[in-house]
Amino acid sequence: MQRKLVALSALLLLVVPTLRAQILDPDHSVSARMGQRPNAISTAVPFLSLSPDARSSGMGDIGVATTPDLYSQHYNAAKYVFMEKDYGAALTYSPWLLNLVPDMSLVYLSGMYKFDDRNALAASLLYFSMGDVTFTDESGSPYSAQTFRPNEFAIDVSYSRKIIDVLSIAVTGRFIYSNLTLGQYVQGQDTKAGLAGAADIGLYYKQNFEIKNFKGGTLMAGLSITNIGNKVSYSNNLEDVDRNFLPAALRLGVGFDWHINDYNSVGFYGEAYKLLVPTPPLTHGDTIVAGRTNRVNVMQGIFQSFGDAPGGFKEEMQEIMWSLGAEYWWRNIVAVRMGYFHESKYKGDRQYVALGVSLQYKMVGLDFSYLIPTSQTSGSNPLKNTLRVGVNFTFDRKKKSQE
Repeated sequence: MQRKLVALSALLLLVVPTLRAQILDPDHSVSARMGQRPNAISTAVPFLSLSPDARSSGMGDIGVATTPDLYSQHYNAAKYVFMEKDYGAALTYSPWLLNLVPDMSLVYLSGMYKFDDRNALAASLLYFSMGDVTFTDESGSPYSAQTFRPNEFAIDVSYSRKIIDVLSIAVTGRFIYSNLTLGQYVQGQDTKAGLAGAADIGLYYKQNFEIKNFKGGTLMAGLSITNIGNKVSYSNNLEDVDRNFLPAALRLGVGFDWHINDYNSVGFYGEAYKLLVPTPPLTHGDTIVAGRTNRVNVMQGIFQSFGDAPGGFKEEMQEIMWSLGAEYWWRNIVAVRMGYFHESKYKGDRQYVALGVSLQYKMVGLDFSYLIPTSQTSGSNPLKNTLRVGVNFTFDRKKKSQE
């Protein structure tokens, strides 16, 4: 399919640093507007922030402190050593902007292998395709009669290990490739693919408890810091401070699974998520009226992100996204789940209810999720009215004894 890339101007925000997301305040009414105006944080390669699997997205994008699964690589790889099975692989397909175009999609492939009860290795591929695109200039004339297929992907490898019986740690290495313009000459600049390397670190706690008159319960807690890596540029003409931050983030969550009996269990989960990226300052011309400059290096940006919002503490709190989710399993065969994701209306206004279901039979599982926007802005969510589908396969290398 050929189409003009209507969203190209948005992508160019990543190419031309002079169009950074800063708020002008010609009336100097700073005190009246602090924390009460849109001031979203923008990053390069935002596809890394998307929940790529159907199980977690069915609970409001929760994943750092849920029960371990094959999709743990994206949220907290430290969960892998607590998986019951020894190895497996999973694939999830998510149509993107399905109501507008038919050929954009997000695909996630992951796999893991447990060497023993204390060590595990995992790898994954996250691939985002923008479909067939015809690049146009400002007048709407195509640069070329040829169609292009911009794409982005990330390849991860992680190692996880139990420190003690109830606590594990994991480190993840990531290679990121983002080719949005395919070398086209854009707004007077030569462009190139963006390349980056990044790392994650995660901690996971899992403790079983006895509950009188019930089978028991499991308390879980997780923390992960993701996408710590170099800045990305789509042009050779930029200094490091003018390049774009990766979506580095901090996740913190808790969960509790209540094992009612041998056939029924229900889990409740909560999670907080914050970008470790500087907040755009409030400016008047070239003068910073409130906040701090975001033209800093990666490590400065991480530490600065906790206290640089122009609106002070109130705006810092608005930058924390949170999710609540629940999941019910019957006989470990059928699961029904629900979740809610909340983001401040001044920081992107993504607010939605998510629904999900899973079917598991022996080594094969199927996951489905569906998103229902609950805010006016979320009504244009790329996953609105879209069914996400995932399939997973898990195996145990232990041979069953034969009579």
